[in-house]
Amino acid sequence: MTRRNVPSGSPLEPQIGFSRAVRIGPHVAVAGTAPIAEGGGTAGVGDVAAQTRRCLEIGITALEAAGSSASDVIRSRIMLTDIRQWEEAARVHGEVFADIRPACTFVEVSGFIDPDWLVETELDAIIFEDTQ
Repeated sequence: MTRRNVPSGSPLEPQIGFSRAVRIGPHVAVAGTAPIAEGGGTAGVGDVAAQTRRCLEIGITALEAAGSSASDVIRSRIMLTDIRQWEEAARVHGEVFADIRPACTFVEVSGFIDPDWLVETELDAIIFEDTQ
């Protein structure tokens, strides 16, 4: 099996030594994904639902760049700075994954690199090939 790194375009990638996603065979892992707005900055400042939506959009774009899709997601992780806002994040997760229903974990963290970030997500996918 070969390894394929999917870059995010962040100038920090070579400095920190990370990729937005990594694919090995049929498995794709998407790294912790922050609510980065198009063009930089934070999307949806103060809005957990908007930030969750943006994180998942970025993660699904990375899956697609790796040859996968949202329908291949088997596990998702939602990290929140305030677990009391889990229902807002869960509603967005449900909009995206209602029919897929991956294993999902919500956890509270003490904070992220940028204090405007209220949520980050991670996704794991297995690319299923239809053999029928």
